[in-house]
Amino acid sequence: MSSFGWNVNQTPEVREPPWDAKEDDEDAEYFARTPAAAGTTDFSPSSSSTTSSVSSSSSSSLFSSFSSSSSPLCFSAEQVECVCEALQQAGRVDRLARFLCALGGGGGGGGGESVLRARALVAFHQARYSELYGILQGHSFSPACHAALQELWYKAHYTEAEKARGRPLGAVDKYRVRRKFPLPRTIWDGEETVYCFKARSRNALRDAYARNRYPSPADKKNLSKITGLSLTQVSNWFKNRRQRDRNPSKSDPG
Repeated sequence: MSSFGWNVNQTPEVREPPWDAKEDDEDAEYFARTPAAAGTTDFSPSSSSTTSSVSSSSSSSLFSSFSSSSSPLCFSAEQVECVCEALQQAGRVDRLARFLCALGGGGGGGGGESVLRARALVAFHQARYSELYGILQGHSFSPACHAALQELWYKAHYTEAEKARGRPLGAVDKYRVRRKFPLPRTIWDGEETVYCFKARSRNALRDAYARNRYPSPADKKNLSKITGLSLTQVSNWFKNRRQRDRNPSKSDPG
């Protein structure tokens, strides 16, 4: 589960979510009580006034219109962003797919960052990987969501590779996939990651190791702050590095 409430660990299932009146009611009830909707514009398509919270009636109007209208829905950009963000945070991908479909054109083909992330998430879960790659490569995203989008990028490529090879990927296979399909700069800050550690973190650990192979708890805590790694990661790095030094015949990736 990512920081945005996305679950990308499960192999995507290719399907178009069916309309269900009961689920429409559940959606309306959810948005009537969700904290993510507080302080936003009324979701009712006919409403233009800003309120301190979303009323139950306006939420019901939004979701009931999914099945009652055969034409694309019309909402303000702010309303669409709010709905997309709330559904992503709740991990409700099926409902998110239905909402984008109801807007027409899979969410209008553009929109703000919340809408773009929503389109990418739905494309991933529906195994529309070419569309996913196009979204991620064609728009620049804020650093706060890079990690979640990088996970989508790699997981999609892993899934395609597994399907082509007819077997699960091992660690080496995944490494080769990452090398073959590097992250686009739209979802990456440009700093190389080596063995899950960024280059600057790896260099800081190496410098500390050169000074002392057995750092004290205080030293480890300081390294954790410098590198952004957890204390466990720092301790494991030193343990593994000492093990490699005792077996010099093995390559040294650290």
